[in-house]
Amino acid sequence: MHDCAGGCECDDSVSDAVAGKFRANLQISIQRENMNKQSDVVSLVNISTQKWPPRHRTYFGSLTIQSPEAGTAYAVTPVRGCTSLMDLGDKRTMEIRLTAQEIAEDLVREINGDSGEGSYHGVFVAAGPEPTKEELADARKKLDEFHRRLVEAADLEWERSHNMMFITDLERRAARELGLEKPWLYDPKPMADCPACGEKIRPGVAVCRTCGAILDREKAAKFGLAEREEKSGEVRAQAEKVVETGKRGSR
Repeated sequence: MHDCAGGCECDDSVSDAVAGKFRANLQISIQRENMNKQSDVVSLVNISTQKWPPRHRTYFGSLTIQSPEAGTAYAVTPVRGCTSLMDLGDKRTMEIRLTAQEIAEDLVREINGDSGEGSYHGVFVAAGPEPTKEELADARKKLDEFHRRLVEAADLEWERSHNMMFITDLERRAARELGLEKPWLYDPKPMADCPACGEKIRPGVAVCRTCGAILDREKAAKFGLAEREEKSGEVRAQAEKVVETGKRGSR
């Protein structure tokens, strides 16, 4: 026993217990921090060119899934394990250790399932720091199969309705990824103004469909459109001449 400030007596054993508990908690914190920094890391691989918004979690904050750059087959996003707190109520919490594998698999389920049951968007957890050729081939096969299903669904919808409004952006993207040309794969392009009548026309047209003005004489001649325009002009001139002659004869 010894005197403390304020005249009270303190037991040395109590002080030692408090100090021991503090040292133990500090040691646990250091060990936990080392675990987060060291071995518990896995590679989340993405083979799709799709840009995904950041994924948010209370236990790690925000994580952006990397997408492959031009000319590369895949991108790797490292995922690390961390510690989460479970709220038990009554101001009580419990720490739960989440491994990198668990976190990465949760992200993969969320992204690949983003488009409904059976969807797949080319994201997976690699067995090592970099994906193997077999892993990449398997992921590419699954992604192509998913894209083909989307294109088949779009083909059926187009056959039924012939309405581009019923074709989804996901189906259009699938057709582009497979390098297919489809009547429903409409890529909007900027329109130009006809210099003769001012109506909107697609770039590169030979003849304005509204007023019939020849906008590209060489292209129009190639398809016989210029000849038709000249003949139409001759017919109009002859008709005007006949009308004028008739007017003179009636005077």
